[in-house]
Amino acid sequence: MKNATFPTSPLGRLKLFFTFIDSRWEDLTKETLAKTIYSDFSAGLIVAMTAIPMAMGFAIAMGMRPEHGIIAGALACVVGRTFGGSKYQVYGPTAAFIPVIAALFTKYGAAAGGSFETAHGFLILVSIISGVILIVLGIYGFGKYAKLVPNSIIVGFTVGIAVAIALTNFKDILGLTSFSTLIGAHGGMMERINHVFQNTHLLNPWSIFIGVLTFALTKTLLRISIFIPGPVIAMCLATLLSSTLLSSKDIILVKDLYGSIPNNFFVFTAPALPGFSGQVMIDIIYFVCAIVFVSGVESILCSSMADKLAENKRTPFNPDKEFFGQGMVQIITPLVQGFPCTGALARTATSIKAGARTPLAGYFKAVLKLIMAFYLAQYLELIPMACIGGILVWVASNMIKPSEIKEIKHLGKFEFSMMMYTAVMVPLTDFLTGVLTALIIYFTVSYFFKRKTKVAPAISK
Repeated sequence: MKNATFPTSPLGRLKLFFTFIDSRWEDLTKETLAKTIYSDFSAGLIVAMTAIPMAMGFAIAMGMRPEHGIIAGALACVVGRTFGGSKYQVYGPTAAFIPVIAALFTKYGAAAGGSFETAHGFLILVSIISGVILIVLGIYGFGKYAKLVPNSIIVGFTVGIAVAIALTNFKDILGLTSFSTLIGAHGGMMERINHVFQNTHLLNPWSIFIGVLTFALTKTLLRISIFIPGPVIAMCLATLLSSTLLSSKDIILVKDLYGSIPNNFFVFTAPALPGFSGQVMIDIIYFVCAIVFVSGVESILCSSMADKLAENKRTPFNPDKEFFGQGMVQIITPLVQGFPCTGALARTATSIKAGARTPLAGYFKAVLKLIMAFYLAQYLELIPMACIGGILVWVASNMIKPSEIKEIKHLGKFEFSMMMYTAVMVPLTDFLTGVLTALIIYFTVSYFFKRKTKVAPAISK
């Protein structure tokens, strides 16, 4: 990969950020035009099919409606591909945002005496503020600092999120048939686990069958080939079974909880402040910091991974432009019924393996996803909630990579203990508390250890 020659002044960066045709398109030449467009289209189609059930699942896990995930994934990809700094990155809903957005809806939504509209308006407000901060950070060259987050904490954070997702979505797989108990299950992770144990007498064995079938079929098909849209096939089979052979087994469907799914996707939603108090101001700071952190770290991590996976020998991703693109995503996407998104590791990897070479793949993915969702909206509401749960547990299982854990273990006891600390604290407390305390401990211990190693030789002399 050749050395990057990106602008170093704020004005130079800003000019580059608004330049649409830049080095991200260098692989699209006259000689390879038809071949590249075909490869990008194929990659976009495969990711679009895989992304629909995943986006619905992420939105539901966050406390939002299924269509919000579809909208967010499509629009974020268009905005991110237009303003971002990576050739290959696929933008959309990610698991890392689930605890952040779910916490906001738990605190300001219907479960806490508020309303969905209040919580949604507040989410849009903090997302816009986060977007502005990310844009400023990108303009002033702070993108490179996202790489300073230790890999042990990143891996621990990923494992912690995976555990939280898996544990909190078992209620859908178990098929708790009482809607009143389902509505009461939108608290924190421990509250949801306790809710499940208190209502085991209500579990539905046929829902468990659907959830396990979805998980197993998705995992098996994608192991055979990434060109097989495992989640879509599993979703279709689960929906067919619940509508025919299992139609009388009280399996909870998406429409039972969310009604019909509209296909008038883009509706403007304004930001809103849920009152004015010291607690609201603290919450604004908390959620803004969380969105900025997830956006910055995950997008840089995903961009780095994409360059390695694609064996990019030419211009690497631009971390400052990536911050700017993330800022635009967080400002624009939530305003039309979306929510904060960032670079999606699994979908980016799938896109590259399927042949993606330029940002065109992201545009194809967005358009194809919306077209499919528009014509399938009336059928998406028939998906069993156990199927959604199965897909999310599959996502969680893919987030935990034994090779990464083994790599951290080889770095030493301190790195491994920091990974374990983060992995435990993220689901037990909350996202930001777990990560920030881990960072404070890590850099404090590292600082004093470096001082000790400098002083020791001086004393020996």
